[in-house]
Amino acid sequence: MKILAISGSLRKVSSNTVLLRACLRLTPPGVEMTLYDALGDIPPFNPDLDDLDNGIAPPGVLALREALRATDALLISSPEYAHGISGVMKNALDWLVGSGEMSSRPTALINASPRSLHAHGQLMEVLRTVTFTEVIEGLLTVPLAGRKTDEASLAVDPDVAPVLVKTIEALVQAVRAAAPPEPLTLSPIGAR
Repeated sequence: MKILAISGSLRKVSSNTVLLRACLRLTPPGVEMTLYDALGDIPPFNPDLDDLDNGIAPPGVLALREALRATDALLISSPEYAHGISGVMKNALDWLVGSGEMSSRPTALINASPRSLHAHGQLMEVLRTVTFTEVIEGLLTVPLAGRKTDEASLAVDPDVAPVLVKTIEALVQAVRAAAPPEPLTLSPIGAR
């Protein structure tokens, strides 16, 4: 099972990115989580540059789409700017609306700030529209105030790590629930 983790922040010291890096440390056996760190390579959304029928789009967009095709689920942590979704996150989602890579992909959100209430709700609405599936709320806000915010510390923090683990577990369960059942192999009648 593969999970793609996406931070909606381009900052090098982003608390959202640090949360996702802590998740990488907490990923259970049998689950591969990768941090997508190329949102800055995606140009502003322009439908004139997107030829879905022929697979033509800017390189950064094609790379994101390929990363999504190679994954089973998404884990997103994104900041709020001016009571809204970060520009780079919304821009990336705009490029994905018509292409289908996010369709039916279980998606979970985690939130690094209790002040990020507006963007969290907006992001959930956009994701529901783009993925056509329920979005797992990631057990809401991860309590970072007054804590060491490096990924190693967060991965063992007794208040933060359980929230991250439960979020990852919920996402893994959603992927398993969405997977088609294994086909039955029947033996011919009379075979031993």
